[in-house]
Amino acid sequence: MKIAFGCDPNATDFKKELMEFTKGLGYDVVDYGSDDPIYANVAFAVAKDVANHTCDRGILLCGTGIGVSIAANKVKGAYAACIHDVYQAQRAELSNNANIITMGSQIIGINLAKELVKEYLSCTFDTNSRSMPKVQRIIDYENDLISA
Repeated sequence: MKIAFGCDPNATDFKKELMEFTKGLGYDVVDYGSDDPIYANVAFAVAKDVANHTCDRGILLCGTGIGVSIAANKVKGAYAACIHDVYQAQRAELSNNANIITMGSQIIGINLAKELVKEYLSCTFDTNSRSMPKVQRIIDYENDLISA
């Protein structure tokens, strides 16, 4: 599985440590950078490549995780969840089929962030689950907006 990483300048060191951790778990990682103070630019780049399946999933970081989440969710086919605990990390994938997670480097510590990445990446969405109709409704709405 190929994981796209991006962040704003505030989260550069946080991202580097998470990337090394993720490599250690056996995943391929792609660094989309951290130099642009306009966090939306890196969020759009990661979200586009996750949505078009160049990368399997994405991890975006900024001070709170909120800004990159909002930006990533503007890209058709990108579904970003801002997470800060283990239950959210699991449910982002299991209940919502989120293909991107976002976190705040000024909100949580690196050890928790590593645990969240590990949990999120270990989960797989079940298309036969009771969550599928809910997820499909979001996809359908998105497609209706695009075609309108």
